[in-house]
Amino acid sequence: MSQNKQNHASEIANEITNMGQIERLSRKMDNMRVAEYVEMISNPRRIIFMNFVAGLARGLGMGIGFTVLAGIVIYLLRSWVNLPYIGKIVADLLNIIDGYR
Repeated sequence: MSQNKQNHASEIANEITNMGQIERLSRKMDNMRVAEYVEMISNPRRIIFMNFVAGLARGLGMGIGFTVLAGIVIYLLRSWVNLPYIGKIVADLLNIIDGYR
């Protein structure tokens, strides 16, 4: 019985030691992030570069998103609306524009 109590006590001690190690590791990781943030703040070129890359990513995402959305809308309109009629309207507009030239 005392052997079981000793095993249980050693398991608890191991868990506490592991928790301490995990806590120390967590603190070190937090300190690394703070150091990285301070480094980024102190380097204006890095901030400009990071914002430039983020802007490019946003612009590219918006461009792709708009293209997909426009394609879906055109696809749906093609099935709902008689496009030859719209084509006739566009052709008439082009004839009117050519008449003014």
